[in-house]
Amino acid sequence: MKEFIHKELSQKVIGAFYSVYNALGYGFLEKVYENAFKHELELMGLIVQSQVPIEVFYRGIKVGQYFADLLIEKSIIIELKAAESLCEEHEHQLTNYLKATNIELGLLLNFGKEPQFKRIIFTNDHKNLHDSNS
Repeated sequence: MKEFIHKELSQKVIGAFYSVYNALGYGFLEKVYENAFKHELELMGLIVQSQVPIEVFYRGIKVGQYFADLLIEKSIIIELKAAESLCEEHEHQLTNYLKATNIELGLLLNFGKEPQFKRIIFTNDHKNLHDSNS
């Protein structure tokens, strides 16, 4: 079942999220949480990349570029927020990152007044359309 893709890895990531939240609490900028979270994940032995470029293509041409906060084990895109609460706009942002890559699982993590997370799964047989010209 797709809803359980990368289950063990995502459980580790969510555990690390709560460790960082419990230590730092609410009120810091996203970059502080990103740095602490990346450090926590690396202490767990995970391969973590920061500010990973995501290119968006339309009919074979690059039309935009975004940067994912973190990419874990080349399997999970992490979008971090430090907002009062998660909103639909945040979910759409992460879904678009998944649409533009071959990655199927994203975690939206909010270091808000209350810690929040959301798993987003996007599978699409057409994900590699921009690669077909390579």
